[in-house]
Amino acid sequence: MKILMVLTSHDELGDTGKKTGFWLEEFAAPYYVLKDAGHDVTLASPAGGQPPLDPKSDEPDSQTEATKRFKQDEDAQAQLATTEKLGGIDIAKFDGVFYPGGHGPLWDLAESPVSKAIIEGTLASGKPVALVCHAPAVLKNVTSPDGKPIVNNRKVTGFTNEEEEAVGLTDVVPFLLEDVLKEQGGNFSKAGVFEVYVVEDGLLITGQNPPSSERAAEKLLEALAAAE
Repeated sequence: MKILMVLTSHDELGDTGKKTGFWLEEFAAPYYVLKDAGHDVTLASPAGGQPPLDPKSDEPDSQTEATKRFKQDEDAQAQLATTEKLGGIDIAKFDGVFYPGGHGPLWDLAESPVSKAIIEGTLASGKPVALVCHAPAVLKNVTSPDGKPIVNNRKVTGFTNEEEEAVGLTDVVPFLLEDVLKEQGGNFSKAGVFEVYVVEDGLLITGQNPPSSERAAEKLLEALAAAE
């Protein structure tokens, strides 16, 4: 099957002067889960080309088996360097969508009409969408056919207020993901800080944090298999 993976193009961490972007583990682990299962993965971002990597996700203590594998994978590196422009994507050609997190999506994808249309179109076509860590923030402007927020009365999770506090960015981010999903009527649940936790509600799959990225991708695989 064909899977679209959507990454951020935003690299500024508010007005701190520091850099942000996508989180390496949240890209690498799902990428290999999907590729190893035999699926075709297309990478896209709002600006196209190389998406910005959050430098903190590339530090030694953030490395995992998946990130180490990526560092040795020239084909994957070349694919990441040449992401397609999100605006040129025909979502009808894809069987499912995965959004890695990092803080970047809070600024660009969360406000993107193109991303909104991709998620709405995918779900309306009976195809699954999975988002992990900060990526569920991109749901904040997505609506159901009845005009209500897509998360209204749905089970969701994402990077928690406690986790944002733990990384010291509560006053830097444009909004707190947990608060927004709750305000929009989402049935938000969570595990402990940085514990693996994934929630499914129909075709919508959300993971809480970086350690949840692999399981979120595995849940997407299950949803794709069920759709066959």
